[in-house]
Amino acid sequence: MFIFNEINQSMKHAVIFFMTLLVMASCTNPSTPEKKFIEITGIDSTLTPGDNFFRYANGKWYDSIPIPASQAGVGAYMFMNYPQRLRLQGILDSVSAAQNPAGSIEQKVGDFYAAGMDTATINKRGYDPIKPTLSAINDIRNLPSLMTFVANETKVNNGSIMAFGVGPDDKNSNMNIAHAYQTGLGLPDRDYYFKSDSATVAIQDAYKTYLATLLQLTGSDAATAKKDAAVVYDIEKQLAASHRTRVERRDVKANYNMMAITDLEKTQPNIGWSAFLQNLGAQADSIDVGQPAYYVKLNGLLKSIPIDNWKLYLKANTINGYASDLSKPFADAAFEFTKVISGQAVQKTRGEIMANAVDNYLGEALGQLYVKKYFPEDAKKRMLVLVNNIQKAYAARIDKLEWMSDSTKVKAKEKLAAMTKKIGYPDTWTDYSNVQVARNTYFENLVSASAASYQRELAKLGKPVDKSEWYTTPSTVTAYNNPSANEIVFPAGILQSPYFDNDADDALNYGGIGMVIGHEITHTFDDQGAQYDKDGNVKNWWTEDDYTKFKSRIQQVIDQYSTFTVLDSLHVKGDMTVGENTADIAGIAVAYDAFKMTQEGQDSTKVGNYTPDQRFFLSIARIWKVKMKDEYLRLWINNNPHSPPIWRVNGPLMNTSPFYDAFDVKPNDKMYLPEEERITIW
Repeated sequence: MFIFNEINQSMKHAVIFFMTLLVMASCTNPSTPEKKFIEITGIDSTLTPGDNFFRYANGKWYDSIPIPASQAGVGAYMFMNYPQRLRLQGILDSVSAAQNPAGSIEQKVGDFYAAGMDTATINKRGYDPIKPTLSAINDIRNLPSLMTFVANETKVNNGSIMAFGVGPDDKNSNMNIAHAYQTGLGLPDRDYYFKSDSATVAIQDAYKTYLATLLQLTGSDAATAKKDAAVVYDIEKQLAASHRTRVERRDVKANYNMMAITDLEKTQPNIGWSAFLQNLGAQADSIDVGQPAYYVKLNGLLKSIPIDNWKLYLKANTINGYASDLSKPFADAAFEFTKVISGQAVQKTRGEIMANAVDNYLGEALGQLYVKKYFPEDAKKRMLVLVNNIQKAYAARIDKLEWMSDSTKVKAKEKLAAMTKKIGYPDTWTDYSNVQVARNTYFENLVSASAASYQRELAKLGKPVDKSEWYTTPSTVTAYNNPSANEIVFPAGILQSPYFDNDADDALNYGGIGMVIGHEITHTFDDQGAQYDKDGNVKNWWTEDDYTKFKSRIQQVIDQYSTFTVLDSLHVKGDMTVGENTADIAGIAVAYDAFKMTQEGQDSTKVGNYTPDQRFFLSIARIWKVKMKDEYLRLWINNNPHSPPIWRVNGPLMNTSPFYDAFDVKPNDKMYLPEEERITIW
């Protein structure tokens, strides 16, 4: 996936499938003589392109741009969501100041925003909003009452030791089923509890201090808070020991485990699955348990750990989950931990925080206002032309693969043709009529939105998959591929410079959003996506010999990227990032093929001192133009399935022969690879 804000977030199940036999449009040139010239700036021409193209293309910008104190990085990619939130803030400032009809989307987003901006009221309330929840924790007396509490809080997004969701069945992608996943941790990943390097130990210590601070803020003395924080941390560490690693979670088949509730009742009696699901309102006789070892471990710990210690865990988990939504002392404590883990120097402005909150809780309501102001219909039309052209180029590349048999090529092209394409915004918007929003109750607003979101998810259980649903908001700078839906999605948020400019020439658009389109299509054929058939079901469509060849090429990607380093000696995790790296390599290759079908791509006339091919590759470097704090880069390497931006440029280009021709890359250049060592998968 190309999702930018996925650090420390669960991968959402794809729940949409739409099979259509696409009649490929011929690759037409959408350029017109009126397209404006866009200069490429920030290039450091003193450097050799073939030594470090990321630095060559972005060096002047990189060396001069400051990272805003409220951010962990600056530039394109996920950090475009910072200026994007300023756009949203402008919309919200205007809407919240107007008189809007009760129940309208303008009233809901405007009042939600206004309530969150009212920090005087929020600070006055302290932690009063969560006192009823903390009181409910105090009332827990045994395992059944503990699990009832966990279920009740799951319904308002206060998750803890159970992670329940509804999504498509991997083996029957047209139907929604119940899913359970590993969960229960406060740190970003299991490995943070077991690594002993100085940077990780500093994060562990900061987290323990943070937990103790939260407990002090709710009434504990310093000594008791420190002792109780240690208890909470120990529980999390025991849970973490059962977690699968990020690499292990890439195994699609190993993370699909349908289990009968009656069997779970017998083997995991302390969890009480039947009662838990009943309290959730979920009617199911089986559930897909993604990581079974976690629930085996949890079942044992529920019995071996005293109830009072579990109550401490639930208390700390609840305060932590809501800290940023409470009064200033809680928000400050949360930020102190954020500072350590991300390097962000100061807190974001309240307006930026609230623009993000509205996008999270009422995203499609705000999205309607965003696309109306910022996303013209002709941009959607040109984007569809780009997608169709790249899809055609992909089919041509499949035809030419020397390592794949004709029978598998037929299946691959059928899957490619069946792909659904979503651009800009959904055809049907989410209904927020059951979300109650008032201007003076910020906490209650977000709880109401969370409860409504849960009920929308629950209503899908046992029902056919809604093929029109989106899993990002229209204003988010992202794109994604859902293999179980066989779909690619490009929200309006990413369809802006440097990725896409409706007024720009083809070189910039095919090198920018074209690479992203190719990237997302490739996820249908990466190490995970290749296990799904054209209908979105986990089902083998390969010959045995072809799949063996495919896996050997995937291993080449793992091996190559594992040699790349950042921060002197910190290595890219090739096995964790292989899907994204595969998509980057193929995404550039297919975007280039599609570009060469256009009028500009077939020309060699220089535009602004650069040939069309050079502008294409410079555009690729522009879309990953990012500078980030060392702390955030370390967080990235440990948790993000994408390689860091420098290797999203240099890595795939090392494997792209037309790049060598465009910039005259020679054997003595640092990026040079002999032709036989350059990786081609698709």
